[in-house]
Amino acid sequence: MTEVFTVEALGYVVGGRTEPSDDYWGGTRAVIRLDGDRFPPEATKGLEAFSHLDVIFRFHLTDPTDLNFGARRPRDNPQWPEVGVFGHRNMRRVNWLGSSRCRLLKVDGLDLHVEDLDAVDGTPILEVKPWFEEFGPRGDTHQPAWTTEMLHDYFAPGPTTP
Repeated sequence: MTEVFTVEALGYVVGGRTEPSDDYWGGTRAVIRLDGDRFPPEATKGLEAFSHLDVIFRFHLTDPTDLNFGARRPRDNPQWPEVGVFGHRNMRRVNWLGSSRCRLLKVDGLDLHVEDLDAVDGTPILEVKPWFEEFGPRGDTHQPAWTTEMLHDYFAPGPTTP
């Protein structure tokens, strides 16, 4: 059942934070710089009409030996329940992939100026897609209370926000 394939970075994050953090990503600004050797400036045509992007990236700073397929407590908090690897959204992923929805501030050729992208300077970008409202959740949504508690300050402005 294992399938192996190659994915090439489309570009990299430039600026913003230099180290990952659990909280205070609100207001963090960075640039997604797409590879000018692979993509012409027309590759971003029309993108400026969208308010948000869905971005897939690689957690390139994560220790590859730090992967647990079993259950553990989020942020090692004893107050929260043990959750398996697929019940988390952290950097300890099977394929080391992260996804983020961020605000698109400006398109400048192959530079996408964004806010609230929770990836750090130098992060390889694997995919960029405009966010369509129609692809948002359909029907009622729900999640456990611990996630709301844990993410209370995730997108709050912090002391390191530029």
